[in-house]
Amino acid sequence: MDGGAAVLAVVATPELPTRELLAVARAAEESGLGELWLWEDVYRQSAVAQAGAVLGATERLRIGLGVMPAPLRHVVLAAMDVATLVEMFPGRLTPGIGHGVQSWMEEIGARAASPLTLLREYSQALRPLLHGEAVTSDGRYVHLGDARLVWPPASAPPLYVGAHGPRTLRLAGEVGDGVIFQLGVSPDDARSALVTVGEGRAVRGHDGWFGVCAYVGVDADLRAEGAAATAAHLQRWVDAGATTVAVVPVTPDGEPDMSDAAGTAAWLGAEVRPLLAGDSLRSSSTRDERS
Repeated sequence: MDGGAAVLAVVATPELPTRELLAVARAAEESGLGELWLWEDVYRQSAVAQAGAVLGATERLRIGLGVMPAPLRHVVLAAMDVATLVEMFPGRLTPGIGHGVQSWMEEIGARAASPLTLLREYSQALRPLLHGEAVTSDGRYVHLGDARLVWPPASAPPLYVGAHGPRTLRLAGEVGDGVIFQLGVSPDDARSALVTVGEGRAVRGHDGWFGVCAYVGVDADLRAEGAAATAAHLQRWVDAGATTVAVVPVTPDGEPDMSDAAGTAAWLGAEVRPLLAGDSLRSSSTRDERS
């Protein structure tokens, strides 16, 4: 939310066969994309395991986890997972947490009666754990007694929160370093949402850098119109305040389409990225300096 240029990223959704992920990651890195984002669906791939594989197979590509469902993973385990990857691959991981799909949380016996309370308690424990602090919590859902990581990261990563409704948007501003907008959020929706996020930031007294990752669908019809038309389309989210525009290849109906994910990643980096914001896209390393 700094009014500057944005990072262009591609999203590998859970519909992508696991064995194809590294090809997509390499295509993204080789074409000059700054980031690859993953999200986690119950019963499909582990986003954390995928992130480790991609980080080990690439040299510069930054990985976003958008999102890890808070009910699915104990907060200490989440802190251990993130800390391990950040220490092994400094500056290349952006963790994101969210509510998760409530019907799936119900199926696995992890649904919280108050998802918002869980997300608040979870984030309020995860952040200090990643900063090497001892955490004691006796909340409604998170119970910790002087918990502390033995190997916290030397530099804690920014923590993003996936948010859609007004209460979660305010929470993202209050407890997060960034927000993730799901697929289908329009530029106008994003502008309105960021006003609500700003209310949460004001509560926290936070006026520094704040990340905004917007998932944006690109279908075959838009791609057929060419790189310039696609760049103009994506620029609308940059103008709305996105610091990362994460492209999701989609069908004409807006559903994720991973049938040519590697090809899309290569095309975005080689053809679209130079046109977006007049080829003034800042690198992920610039964002790191502000985190």
